[in-house]
Amino acid sequence: MRSASDSPGSNAAVQAGPARSGAEVAPERPANDPRRNDLLASLPDADLQRLRSWLEPIALRAGQALYESGSVLGHGYFPLSAIVSLQYVTENGASAQIAVVGREGIVGIPIFMGGGSTPSRAVVQTAGVALRISGPALREAFANSAPLMKQLLRYTQALIAQMGQVAVCNRHHSLDQQLCRWLLLSLDRQVGDELVVTQEQIAHMLGVRREGVTEAALALQRAELIRYRRGHIVVLDRQGLERRSCECYAVVKAEYDRLLLRSGPT
Repeated sequence: MRSASDSPGSNAAVQAGPARSGAEVAPERPANDPRRNDLLASLPDADLQRLRSWLEPIALRAGQALYESGSVLGHGYFPLSAIVSLQYVTENGASAQIAVVGREGIVGIPIFMGGGSTPSRAVVQTAGVALRISGPALREAFANSAPLMKQLLRYTQALIAQMGQVAVCNRHHSLDQQLCRWLLLSLDRQVGDELVVTQEQIAHMLGVRREGVTEAALALQRAELIRYRRGHIVVLDRQGLERRSCECYAVVKAEYDRLLLRSGPT
């Protein structure tokens, strides 16, 4: 398994880390199994088998840029355990997250939608493993597999819904509610209840001051909803977070469930 920065001819190997403990992890499912990604798991066996030869497991590093604004996308990524942040960056360098992608989806929609590039950038939020596919292979698979085409188009609609709801949330809801929504969306895209992220990174993704994130995180910790130590957030009460969040999380989750018929963790 290569790092995303390795060249195709590199012999460097990357060992995937051990799977998290917990009932939601199927012990018989290998770390690089495509069915750890919900989109791939939804495909009929024959379609997935045809796709397998194009899928390359790679390790993604936190903070690694998968593509930059305006660049031509050379690869698509199906995250298995990594989480990727889609961000817009302004001319003065400020940025904000517009969507988050994990094991439920794919990074690289412009490849099969025909645009080829996008004004947003994709940055790895949480290190982990993904399956990489070249742009030409993804376009060919999209054109020749009706089940894959259907799922990718439905996922695109769900992602657009997330982007719209995030924009509304950032404009109309409190930072406390935004943080709850961000934590819940991130949890949905990984296994386990611990997020490896700093307050500075959260502030960067929400487009707010770090001091505001610190204050909101302390409030959640006092309410015994989370436990925070430097670079790590453990969610103690998910239902409490959902109650404290605005409606945006529930709207986004309902749309993903409606369009993609998620059957739970794999």
